[in-house]
Amino acid sequence: MGYLVPVEEIRAAARRIAGHVERTPTVASAGMAALLGVPTTLKLELLQRSGSFKPRGVANKLLSLGAAERDAGVVAVSGGNHGIAVAEVAGGMDVRATVVMARSAPPRSIERIRAAGAELRLTADMGSAFVLLQELVDEGMTLVHPFDDPVVVAGQGTVGLELADDAPHLTDVLVSIGGGGLIAGTAVALKASLPDVRVWGAETEGADAMARALAAGEPVAIAPSSIASTLSAPHVSQLTLEHARELVEDVFVVSDADAMRGAVAFAEEAKLWVEPATGCLVPVARQVIERVGDDASLGFVVCGGNVTHSDVRAWVDRLL
Repeated sequence: MGYLVPVEEIRAAARRIAGHVERTPTVASAGMAALLGVPTTLKLELLQRSGSFKPRGVANKLLSLGAAERDAGVVAVSGGNHGIAVAEVAGGMDVRATVVMARSAPPRSIERIRAAGAELRLTADMGSAFVLLQELVDEGMTLVHPFDDPVVVAGQGTVGLELADDAPHLTDVLVSIGGGGLIAGTAVALKASLPDVRVWGAETEGADAMARALAAGEPVAIAPSSIASTLSAPHVSQLTLEHARELVEDVFVVSDADAMRGAVAFAEEAKLWVEPATGCLVPVARQVIERVGDDASLGFVVCGGNVTHSDVRAWVDRLL
């Protein structure tokens, strides 16, 4: 077995970041339960500061830095939500931040990063964004990686601690995967508190780096093409792959169209405005129920809601 982030580090992260993040609500959804035919509980990370779970890992990382690392300024690469979190958390801590993103990133994310006072560097695609990121790190800036850092993974794992405390009855928890930091930390925390719980991953076609890594036995490069830009990591890391291999039952990959149908279902049944990265949980839930039976009690990590009406309208018109 490879290195897994210890649950003690996640508990320490929860204490460290308490004044910098929200303890988001966990609620039962009658609408989603009726849609899926099983009890369904939602962990509302879209109500987190910056609109996604990302400030948890970012805050834990920034609070762990020494003075020299802070003075050098921090740099991050992002499909949207990580960049917003870095810009806003760093701004709140008076740390200079640079965010590197592909030009295809959501316009709302670009606006929020600039509004938070961070320097924004746009590149042709996510592959070139990671290249520029490395150049800036080589020049001396401090990296805040979105997933390949046990300190960040520990911060994201605080989602799992809260969910286990609030909903100990869950049998199955579904988590979306980009680079894998959220599912890695959440799985550690859930398994420590609820040993019998099953954790399942959800990805979209064209943002399926974890499914491909599990099939290959190692991280592999992909060319992200999904509308779920917040899941569009060009690869996972060995760190997050090890967590998925050891703690996750399976990773399901669904189409962009099914992810958008799921996002519409969230709006209509759960009264929540979510990203495609969360919408993909609905079709995956149906596959999980087929696998485990209809006596399941599902938990969804509603990872983010940073999407505009124009985004959703365009995707619905094109895909549905």
